Amino acid sequence: MVVRAYSVAFEGVEARLVEVQCAISPGLPSFSIVGLPDKAVSEARDRVRAALTAMSIALPSKRITINLSPADLPKEGSHFDLPIAVAILAGLSVIPAEEVEGIVALGELSLDGSLVPVSGALPAAAAEAGRTLLCPDGSGPEAAWVSTVRVIAPPTLAAVVRHYSGQAPLAPAEPGAVTGAPDTRDLLDVKGQERAKRALEIAAAGRHHLLFVGPPGSGKSMLAARLPGLLPPLSPEEALETSMIHSLAGLLDEGGISRLRPFREPHHTASMAAIVGGGKGAKPGEISLAHNGVLFMDEFPEFARPVLETLRQPVETGDVVVARANAHVRYPCRFMLVAAANPCRCGHMTDPSRACARVPQCGEDYLGRISGPLMDRFDLRVDVPPVAFTDLDLPVSGDGSATVRGRVEAARARQAARYANVPHARLNADAEGPVLTEVATPDAAGRALLTRVAERFGLSARGYHRVLRVSRTIADLDQSDDVRETHVAEAVSYRLAGAGMG
Repeated sequence: MVVRAYSVAFEGVEARLVEVQCAISPGLPSFSIVGLPDKAVSEARDRVRAALTAMSIALPSKRITINLSPADLPKEGSHFDLPIAVAILAGLSVIPAEEVEGIVALGELSLDGSLVPVSGALPAAAAEAGRTLLCPDGSGPEAAWVSTVRVIAPPTLAAVVRHYSGQAPLAPAEPGAVTGAPDTRDLLDVKGQERAKRALEIAAAGRHHLLFVGPPGSGKSMLAARLPGLLPPLSPEEALETSMIHSLAGLLDEGGISRLRPFREPHHTASMAAIVGGGKGAKPGEISLAHNGVLFMDEFPEFARPVLETLRQPVETGDVVVARANAHVRYPCRFMLVAAANPCRCGHMTDPSRACARVPQCGEDYLGRISGPLMDRFDLRVDVPPVAFTDLDLPVSGDGSATVRGRVEAARARQAARYANVPHARLNADAEGPVLTEVATPDAAGRALLTRVAERFGLSARGYHRVLRVSRTIADLDQSDDVRETHVAEAVSYRLAGAGMG
């Protein structure tokens, strides 16, 4: 007799159903697992055997074969422990086989029979809507966010037996808490830098990529750190999308889901796999963990050149394919790239009293580490001048984060209504083709200005379209239905700003 249970194998944020077949047949006593298991899956034999022994259940002196189907799909991770144990328990008639036929199970077993939480419970639940999901109690609150799935989350394998034998049925798990405290850092903490603050507001409103260039201590990192306080909370749909990626990376805290937008800031020594994704199991990288949020890359030219070049496609397409010899997975990565850079290696190129003898060649060489195609993808480029220490005693100027966030939310609400029926578009940064032409074409004066700028400075087609997108966002911040010349002029000023970046 063959008893079946089910589990999942992950391909990015997608989860594919895996049938766990258990056959107990006469022959020499053995316990084998087939179907392209990795080391962690193969070691399940010892963990399952020990867990059953802890429950005073002895395996029969027969041949036990576990097949993970489809056999050509690689299976990785310890989450196959629980479905293997459930299939064996059903094969031994400890629990009714018909009770486990339709369930999907995932969870790691300890040697004493307790269940250990595993990553990926949320995407597993989302993929198998309509089925019952059996998982450890530590993963239950996470999976229960998918309302179409009934989640049973026992603490031990013994509790699984008591539940399916009717001795002590378990109630479905409840969703975890909404986590995350609002960012309290305020734009009012930044003295001066009004132009940079304005660029930050525009970037937040339309999800535009932004580059700050300025000497050390001018406030580039301080400005970027206040960006989360300008962004509206994640919508329920966005929160689920983002949390599924974080679930695969094991970053959800006690099953809670955050409504705060991700703000990732990797160090400039990060590897390509850390930024883009990869490693064992092709895990998501920083660009995917920043999905629907912000990726802040300080000391931008110090990142390895291959790492920087890998950003070119994801910032355009909003997803990334991690292709390895044993894995080929796609992750979403619709993020806002905010980068900060010094104007040269020493950082003082703009200060004649402190600049080195290689000015201006040192600045060209340093920012030259950022390739032209990658630089072309920044919508906003801002020079951040140094702030004199005497300016630090000046009264607070400008608007606080709460006021700016209100304008950003109003601009994003206009965009949400505009693109409600446009596939794959939520904000102005997503608009392209006929949609962009329809919503962002300026008035006659604006078109004339943009034409002159394109001819004078040799804007690429990408640069031309990015100016249109930024102009549309500036108009939205003004609550204007039309894109006017003033909006185009401001967008162009950010496009051509920056030391040697035009």
